[in-house]
Amino acid sequence: MITKIALVGFGTVGKGLYEILKEKEVRFKEKYGFTYKIVAIADRSFGNVYNPNGLNMDRMMMDASMGNRFTEDLVEWDNITLIKECNADLVCELTYTDLKDGGPAIDHCKAALSSGKHVVTSNKGPAALFYPGLKKLADAHGVKFMIEGTVVAGTPVINLASGPLAGCEVTKIRGILNGTTNFILSEMEKGKRYKEVLKLAQKLGYAEADPSGDVNGIDARGKVTILANIVMGAGMKIDDVDCKGIAEITLEDVLEASAENKRYKLIGTVERVNGKVIGKVAPEKIALDNPLASINGVTNALTFSTDLLGDITIIGPGAGKEETGFSILTDILAIHRNMCCC
Repeated sequence: MITKIALVGFGTVGKGLYEILKEKEVRFKEKYGFTYKIVAIADRSFGNVYNPNGLNMDRMMMDASMGNRFTEDLVEWDNITLIKECNADLVCELTYTDLKDGGPAIDHCKAALSSGKHVVTSNKGPAALFYPGLKKLADAHGVKFMIEGTVVAGTPVINLASGPLAGCEVTKIRGILNGTTNFILSEMEKGKRYKEVLKLAQKLGYAEADPSGDVNGIDARGKVTILANIVMGAGMKIDDVDCKGIAEITLEDVLEASAENKRYKLIGTVERVNGKVIGKVAPEKIALDNPLASINGVTNALTFSTDLLGDITIIGPGAGKEETGFSILTDILAIHRNMCCC
């Protein structure tokens, strides 16, 4: 069975996904029986293209690498029409994240699910703001809404909870969910002030020109909401998560923590207390013997507290072209296995 794929968004993650698929094409066929065709791409910079027999992806990559619009298989359809009318089995929604209203990704996901197409996304907007409704829509149409890449890129957090930790009751999830803020706090321990390190983070590409989504805890807040709803079935809204960022943490605060054998980290927490799930994001002083204290730079880490195994900590990259592309790939392969079993 050939899995037909549509990509909505052909930026860093979309290109990264294709590069992985191309590089490992033979291995995936031999090991998993997985073969694929990319039949459609929608991108606001490069245009919308569709070929039911598969796009010439080498040409698409060449056009995109040169910053040109696509030169083959262009269609006049808008994104929603392309999603609904193409013959893809699954749609990878890879556009920019909006944690205020989820647009335009929410409309892309609804169009795909309602037309009987699986959705795989690394976009936190739909997952954080509308997961219960999208999951219900997916179930109604017999398809999957897969979101591994929305929390810690390719590090298997959601799949860990639903796979290896299946059978355990997870009572708390606590960890470092934003690499930018972790880098800033790590550098401040070297005696640098917040504004100096923020400029460095922007220069290195870790922080956006407008860093508020990271430093104010908004990115981590969205991820906490996703974890609360997926792992603990909370039905939580993003506004239910108390949120404080790191912008008010001073060099003096960081050095004081160091003198106490502690280290500041921006910590996201989801916890079940007296039957209610509570979520929060806030900077905390962590003792150096805590596994999370040793996580520096842009690395992310989460500790799952369980009834049967105690605390399990997973550490890995929280961003990157290949890492996020891998998260999309794992969900695609999961859908492939499910399709083959049906």
